[in-house]
Parts: sequence; structure tokens; C-alpha cells
Amino acid sequence: MEAFSDSFFEFAAILGIAVLLGFLGRLLKQPLIVSFIAVGLLVGPYGLDLLRSVDKIHLLSEMGIAVLLFVVGLKLDVSLIRTSGRVALATGLGQVIFTSVFGYFIGIGLGFEPVVSLYIAVALTFSSTIIIVKLLSDKKEIQSLHGQISIGFLIVQDIVVVIAMIVLSAMGAQSDYSLIEEIAWVVVMGFAMILAVVLLIRYVMNRLTSLMARTPELLVLFALTWAIALAALSDYLGFSKEVGAFLGGISLASTPYREVISGKLVSLRDFLLFFFFVHLGSQVDLSLIGEQIIPALIFSLFVLIGNPIIVMIILGVMGYRKRTGFLAGLNVAQISEFSLILAALGLSLGQIDEETLGLITLVGLITIGISTYLINYSHQLYEKVAPALKVFESNNPYREIDDKKHKGKKFDVIIFGLGMYGNNIARSLEQKGFRVFGVDFDPRSVKRWQRKGRAAQYGDADDPELMDILPGDTQCVISTLFEKDLNLALIKYLRNVNYKGKIAVTSYYGRTAKELELAGADLILLPFVDAAENILDRLKSLEEPYEKI
Repeated sequence: MEAFSDSFFEFAAILGIAVLLGFLGRLLKQPLIVSFIAVGLLVGPYGLDLLRSVDKIHLLSEMGIAVLLFVVGLKLDVSLIRTSGRVALATGLGQVIFTSVFGYFIGIGLGFEPVVSLYIAVALTFSSTIIIVKLLSDKKEIQSLHGQISIGFLIVQDIVVVIAMIVLSAMGAQSDYSLIEEIAWVVVMGFAMILAVVLLIRYVMNRLTSLMARTPELLVLFALTWAIALAALSDYLGFSKEVGAFLGGISLASTPYREVISGKLVSLRDFLLFFFFVHLGSQVDLSLIGEQIIPALIFSLFVLIGNPIIVMIILGVMGYRKRTGFLAGLNVAQISEFSLILAALGLSLGQIDEETLGLITLVGLITIGISTYLINYSHQLYEKVAPALKVFESNNPYREIDDKKHKGKKFDVIIFGLGMYGNNIARSLEQKGFRVFGVDFDPRSVKRWQRKGRAAQYGDADDPELMDILPGDTQCVISTLFEKDLNLALIKYLRNVNYKGKIAVTSYYGRTAKELELAGADLILLPFVDAAENILDRLKSLEEPYEKI
């Protein structure tokens, strides 16, 4: 144990254990997040007790949180934030009110004191921004409609948690300022931060990043500095670090360098987030949770079932499809790291005891562990439960399906994936007189197509009710998506509904082309191979004049 007093050897041991547990988790098809939390449990004081540099691990974890939310902000469209603000506010506040009220009465029913029940109820209210964003990023669903809605109501929750901590602190501590004055200060500072970011976007960031971009390494260093500085400022002003880092990303989202910055930071983000999950696992006090199993299971079931249901109800009332409500609802089926911070605050103020802290910690472990699986396998789960979810969808889910724009119109081709490749295919088809209908899971891409006067609809290739929202009687379906599993799901679905037209799918790798063909695709598009052959033909055309001389 003496060797591990040196931080370098300590970190080497932790990373080595992480590799072993991560590899074992992959063999058992477990999410990496679960493996990394297990690393924290193993190296923490109730495991091998290898962790000595707690402050260093905590600092790295906070930097990982800042980078994660900064990258998310980079990928968000400001116009999309404006359009999704209403649903984010309604969903975020609705879920907070539902969970806190019902959670309080569950606590009272289990025999807890009113103040303790209040702490438990508020702790159950908040979902983990870090875990959800990480899982959505890994699944490449940040840009999807349910991903955008989730990010919106998570930010609302982060702001609510700040107010909740102010209120609970005021209940047990004397202050020179009144509760209303403290909340007013937070609100004023919040508006000031948002105004500052708006001014930076409009007048500063494009010019500043253009100067930094002359040296790529300096551009990345500037982005990192900006992310961590705004996170620190936000924390100083009484907000969470997530809010500041997120606003920092938004401030650079309109610059032409956002994709470059995002691409450079992804690996660093994943490495730093590893320390967040290790730190989370190492903070679990296993000695405090032995007697809390039954209450923890009851509260965990409430979070895992009740939170998604209220989100589905709210989104259904607001005109979204049941699928969007279900996928967004699963993202609130766990409690947050802020729940543990809130419980620690209550303990320090003498308002709750260590047993209550242990209970909230156990609920966190259960819900984070189970919700990780729920989110990872959300699409497969939806296929199983979709028939029972009809009650959560209005008769007219107008937010996603706008029949008026293409009702009665005939289309020849449906294209999935409205990026550069899909756009070029559509343009070529239109030049030959074909009528094209576009589908994408990114609302921004759909809006770009619609601004060009093209018909387009939000939708996922693996949506089991896909054809219900798309025009029928088309000659061909073309998928420009490169994910093999999505293309296989699309082919299977179209064949199962007896689609009579041709099916063309994209493969970036020749080795998957045969598998797609065997699944039932009529045509395999190979962009790199096709481009190479096109270039060869053009080069040959350049040689022709010289051959004639």
C-alpha cells in the first residue's frame, strides 16, 4: 500500500483497473458507465481503498463535466433553442412539481419526518445531465428531437436545483440576506450571463475564433479555457458549472469552427468523464445503506416509472408523438449527482441524518444503473411497449406530423438522411423530374430542407410506425445513413409492411454491403467507391487530348 501514496502510481493503478473492468463489462455487454462506477466502488474506501488523491480526481471530474456540456452547447442551434424553450420549460417544471409532491407523500407514508421527506422528494426530482448527455452522445442522439427536448428540460432542472438549494439552506441557516433577495440575485445574474453570451455571439466570437484558428492548437486551447472559465464563473455566481459550460458552447456554436473544436475535444471529454464516474462510485458509503433497501426500492421504482410517465403525459398534451415522449421520458429515470450534493447539504445543516444520505445514495446507484440500460436499449424497449403507449399520444400530434404540407401530394422517392450526400442525391433526382420527400431525425436538417421548398418530415429510420407518417405509393426509398444497424432495421421494416418500391441503402464499407444485400436491399450505394470511379473517369477524360496528339 505504501507505493500507492504517490499520485502517479495511484492513477496508474486506477486506470489499469478501469481497463480490466471495462473490458470485462464489454464481454458481458454492459455499458461502460456501469463499469466505471464499479471502478469507483472498488478503489474507494469500502473497496481496496486505493484512492488517496480525492481532490485531484474531483477536479478532473469537474473539468470533464465542463467539457461535456461545452461540446453539447457547441452542437446546439440557437434557433432550435428558441423553438424548444416552451416544451423544455413545461416538461422540466412539470416533472419537478410531480416528483417533488408525490415523492414527499411517499416519504410521509413510509414514516419519515416532514423535513426528511422534503429532502428526499427534492433529491428525487433532478436527473443527471452528465449521464444523460454522455449516453445520448454515445448513441449519436443529441441532435434528435427527443435529445434536444431532453437537453432543454435538463437545463431547466439545473436552474431549479440552484433555487432549491437556496431555499433549503435558508431553512436551516441564518443569512444577512432574505430568501427572496438571494433568489432575485440568482435570477438577475442568470439574465446577465445570457445577455453577455448573446452579445459575444453577435459581436466578438466570430472574429476572435478566426484569429485563434490560424494556429489549430491555440484554437483548441482557447475553447477549453473558455469552457472552464465560464463554468467557474457560473459556479461563483451561484449556478451549476453545467449551465456556464453549456452557455460557453452555445456562444461558439455560430462560429465556422465549431465542428473542428468539437472533434478535437471528444476524446478529452471521454477521458475526463471517466474520473467523474470513478469519483461518483468512490463517494458511496456502503455501510449506510444496508437498512435502507426496502425504502430505496420503493423510491427507485417511483423514479424509474413515475418520472417517464409524467414526461410522456406532458409531451403528449403538447402535441408530440408517443415515441418521442417515451424516449425523452426514459432520460429522467434516474436521480442526479446534484441529489447527493443536496443530501450532503442537508446533513451539514443538521436537517437530515446519515441514514437518509445513505438512502438517497442507494436510490442513486439503483436508478443510474438501471436507467443506463433503459436508455441504451430505448428503441428495442419501445417496440415492445408501443401498443400500450397510445394513451400518451393525442389524436393530432401536430408538433411532428404536418399532414397539411404534403397531404394529397405524390412523391417518387423518399430519402432518409438529409446531409450533404442526401442533398446531392435529391438535387440530381429533382433535375431529372423526380419528386423527392426527405426524412431526418435532426429537426435542423428538416427545417433546412423545408426552407429550400422541399417536402420533409422529422422521423427515425428505426421507428416501427414510420410509414404511418410518410407519404405512400413511392417508387423508391433511399437511405444515406451509414449505420449498418439502422439500414438493416429500415430494410426489415419496409419488407414487413410489403413495400413494393425499390430500396437503396448506403454502406461506407464494402464488407457490410453483402449483408445489406442479403437483408433485402435492391441497391447498395458505396459513396467512396463510386466517388473513386467517378474521379478515374474524369482523369481519363483529361488524358484524351494528349492521346490524340
